[in-house]
Amino acid sequence: MIFKNLQQQPPDKILALMTAFKEDPRDQKLDLGVGVYKDPTGITPIMRSIKLAEKKWWEIESSKSYVGLAGDPAFSDAIISLVLGNSIPRNLIASAATPGGTGAVRQGFELFKVANPGVRVFVSDPTWPNHISILQYLNIPFETYRYFDNETRGVDFDSMVSDLSRAKAGDVILLHGCCHNPTGANLDKQQWKIIVNLLNKNGATPMIDLAYQGFGDGLEEDVYATRLIAESVPETVIASSCSKNFGIYRERAGLLMLVSQDSSKRNINQSMLAYLNRQNYSFPPDHGSRLVSIVLNDKDLRSDWMSELEDIRNSLLNLRVQLSNELQKISGSDRFSFIASHRGMFSRLGATPSQVEKMRTEFGIYMVSDSRFNVAGLNNETVPALAKAIVETGV
Repeated sequence: MIFKNLQQQPPDKILALMTAFKEDPRDQKLDLGVGVYKDPTGITPIMRSIKLAEKKWWEIESSKSYVGLAGDPAFSDAIISLVLGNSIPRNLIASAATPGGTGAVRQGFELFKVANPGVRVFVSDPTWPNHISILQYLNIPFETYRYFDNETRGVDFDSMVSDLSRAKAGDVILLHGCCHNPTGANLDKQQWKIIVNLLNKNGATPMIDLAYQGFGDGLEEDVYATRLIAESVPETVIASSCSKNFGIYRERAGLLMLVSQDSSKRNINQSMLAYLNRQNYSFPPDHGSRLVSIVLNDKDLRSDWMSELEDIRNSLLNLRVQLSNELQKISGSDRFSFIASHRGMFSRLGATPSQVEKMRTEFGIYMVSDSRFNVAGLNNETVPALAKAIVETGV
């Protein structure tokens, strides 16, 4: 029996939370766990531009044949332009389409393992759980670097720099390009410049996970760090996701980019990305990436997409301010002001697992046990309920 040694794997915490929420019979319950954008009605809508692009593509699509190992070049060009603008010459960039941002992260880790079998990856504490899960599955050693200050609910930058100073050439430093998941706490521009200097000093290679471009301070503002790093260090790997900012979660569209300041390496790098795709899933899915490239290359669709994305971003900011103000009003304290300064879909409250459990059992509010909550799961009517639960739980 070949499968007799298989063992039951622990359930994904967020998926388990979703199941528990669905099984909760209470009418007054609130799902702040799963990481998808929701409008005020609780629906994850299809963006207008994507819907129109889908209709357009349905009219002109003539084949379902394979596109290529690295995906459609128009998609790569569109995302490279969106992420890097004109900061990096195109002859320095290799790229390959992937099944979502997770696929890009996985392929990036695979790339590092091939390039350096002894690679060590530094990940923030905390980070997106899948980062560590994939590293463990690939048997890639990793170390954590301090990132979040549980007292201030901001970045513990001095400790971060201290820990990253241990990295050396051959190591990889995994960074969140914007809207840090799960904390929502981000570096400022001066701090990013210090990170660039550190990278050039110790020779470690940066890998940037960019999953929320446009959800923080704006499309251009959210890639400040990515562009700064890519143009300042010898080599940079970027994993970009289209799930959030195009609302195509189930279409699985992502792009892995490898930037090398040595243009002679570009063809080798490109062949390596294509090779890794071939070994994993051969050809990446095309439908989602095709819709993205249609939107980005059509003036009217792009304009409408940018407008709708800006509406989403502003709605998140408004919910943050509303929650921060409500907490200040009922607690008589400004200790929750960090919520308004965080960016992206998530914030981390700094609550204990027992406090999170109390919010679930007594108030029907579901969030991950580390107290990460999805701001987009709120609306104007549910903000007071969350604020009440936070205060009465003693966070």
